[in-house]
Amino acid sequence: MQTPSHSIASGARTAVRRRFLLASLLASLLASTGLFATPSHAQTSAEAAPRGTAIVIGGALKYDNDAVWKRIVDEAGGPGARFAVFATAAANPERSAGQIIEALQRQGARAEHIPVAPRLAGSDVAAAVRDPALLAKVNAAQGVFFSGGAQELIVDSLQPGGQPTPMLEAIWALYRRGGVVAGTSAGAAIMSSTMFRDAQDSLKVLKGQLRRGQEVDRGLGFVGPHLFIDQHFLKRGRIGRLLPLMQAEGYRLGLGVEENSAAVIKGEALEVIGARGVLLVDLSEARRDARLPAFNIRGVRLSFLDRGDRHHLGRGETTPSAAKRAGLKIDPRAPDFKPFVTQQPFLMDMLGDNTIANAMAQLIDSPFPEVLGLAFAGPRAVPVSASASAASATGSEPDSELGFEFRLYKGPDSLAWFTGALGGEDYTVLNLRLDVQPVRVQQPFYKAISPTP
Repeated sequence: MQTPSHSIASGARTAVRRRFLLASLLASLLASTGLFATPSHAQTSAEAAPRGTAIVIGGALKYDNDAVWKRIVDEAGGPGARFAVFATAAANPERSAGQIIEALQRQGARAEHIPVAPRLAGSDVAAAVRDPALLAKVNAAQGVFFSGGAQELIVDSLQPGGQPTPMLEAIWALYRRGGVVAGTSAGAAIMSSTMFRDAQDSLKVLKGQLRRGQEVDRGLGFVGPHLFIDQHFLKRGRIGRLLPLMQAEGYRLGLGVEENSAAVIKGEALEVIGARGVLLVDLSEARRDARLPAFNIRGVRLSFLDRGDRHHLGRGETTPSAAKRAGLKIDPRAPDFKPFVTQQPFLMDMLGDNTIANAMAQLIDSPFPEVLGLAFAGPRAVPVSASASAASATGSEPDSELGFEFRLYKGPDSLAWFTGALGGEDYTVLNLRLDVQPVRVQQPFYKAISPTP
């Protein structure tokens, strides 16, 4: 079943802009007179309705990626739409905001920097998030864009101690009236109710390092309480940190968004745009063995959704892109199935660059029932320093023999689509399964062969 397009026709865009202008004018007048009362935090929860459009960008968004930048502006009403740009997370807020504003304006938007940023020279964040003039600008906007950087700066600035500021309430009001909230990298991380605060090492998370206020924290929740978001996903091999968090926090659905790509989420409808795609992770049938001393999980359902694909989060239905539907459907159970991959790989680094997506494509287009791989740290994973403890004096990290076996395998409903029409070998892969279990990796893992005398 094909989900309807998210694109807004030109006539509809005009109507959307008129509604926004009327609502924004009223909000600005109320704010200027001091009568504007922002709703309570309960009303601004992720379950409030109606909701707008969340555009979740996996980071490293190129400024010439017109497919994403144009879509952001189109969803806010098209040329002339007003955007409030928050470079709150950025190391250099002025530069980051300027680049984002230029990219939005190239698509016809009217964008303005909202100076709420701890790293902005002379900034008083506590005052800025309550500034009536800045609040009026957000109230007059049809879209908000969050830059990349350090996501904890966004949450700590807009929701200190878990309490929403007037600025966050204004952003939620924009979203509830049908506006766009877009964010890249750090701006994507804050989209779910729980987020990774600072967890750069996926293997450490697999080994159990998942602490509140350190690796994990509250997000802002624009995609609702039931979907978890992670970014830079395939490039940085973040399947290793996504699974433990989802299991620990009770998430059924997770979405790992790749770099220079985006998920456009409107209610339960999702569309993938940009350079590549997203990994959809479903734990509804997953289970763990409590007898094992480390993280483990069985029966994870994985789907790789490529650019142009659509998915309904509630019904679990995927509609591949037109290019995929015009290409090759791959059904391993079909009598005429002709696999392309003829050698069964063993993957030495399941947390490597794009490894999980490549493994899914290789498996679905092969005659083999499964693909195995490992995630572990070698004996030189931790640099030796003058202050190193005796345990790490050899260059090994704590519990360096602990690794994880990833078993990716086909299920009864696994299938895929392939196209070469876009200039590469592009797959959409649905409903593979994944088991992860702890293993002991021998150290050293290998030995050099000595020359014979």
